[in-house]
Amino acid sequence: MRIGELSRRTGVHERLLRYYEEQQLLRPARRPSGYREYEEADVDTVRRVRSLLAAGLNTATIATILPCLRDEGERLVPTCSDLLADLLKERERIDKAITDLEISRSALDDVIEAAPAR
Repeated sequence: MRIGELSRRTGVHERLLRYYEEQQLLRPARRPSGYREYEEADVDTVRRVRSLLAAGLNTATIATILPCLRDEGERLVPTCSDLLADLLKERERIDKAITDLEISRSALDDVIEAAPAR
């Protein structure tokens, strides 16, 4: 299938699909004309990528862990033994970012509360 069809089936803009290719998340074949040719499995790959992005992972991390995941119904399951340690590190990074954002929000709340009433 061509990029427009993959875009339609996944709901992901063509420009973003090209970016996924640049990041080595997708590896379409190339026709002699230069057109990208995607496989049926690429639909699932794009869905996995979107799921991992929504989980807070960046594309560089996703590129390294994607080969070590398989679909099991609605969940992604790690298949490589060392992947769990990497995922736990990512979770710690996200936890720290959440804590930092909560501190920032609290500081902002203090400033807002100190504002004179209108």
